[in-house]
Amino acid sequence: MTENAKTTFETRAVEILLVEDNPADVALTTEALADSKMVNNLNVVYDGVEAMAFLRREGKYQSAPRPDLILLDLNLPKKNGREVLEELRADPALTVIPVVIMTVSKDEKDIYETYRLHANCYIQKPVRFREFMEIVKSIESFWFSIVMLPTEKK
Repeated sequence: MTENAKTTFETRAVEILLVEDNPADVALTTEALADSKMVNNLNVVYDGVEAMAFLRREGKYQSAPRPDLILLDLNLPKKNGREVLEELRADPALTVIPVVIMTVSKDEKDIYETYRLHANCYIQKPVRFREFMEIVKSIESFWFSIVMLPTEKK
């Protein structure tokens, strides 16, 4: 990461949006990120409709921060993860936000479809606690220590 990018994340908390309807996965992700050395703000929404409202800063989310990264489950109520991803990628204001698919599915059709919709990566959620924790920490390390991310246009 360049010095400029490092400085951006050193001066403010990293904003992460978790779109997940499973309370156990929300708790595990929250715990893994709390153990992180990087200061982060985790915002959680529980369905696809709520995710789009958050991202578009609608209703109760008018002052929501723009996420630096979205962790998106595929199997969501109201609007599934594929629909959310498709809407995200069609919106010029949101299309540059990296999206990590985190799902239990290992179905080849799900993998293909999410990459076709321009997901940045696809991760099958591990069943074991320790593996889940390591995956979340690895995601954070990769996306915020190695990768250069755009900042929101002012």
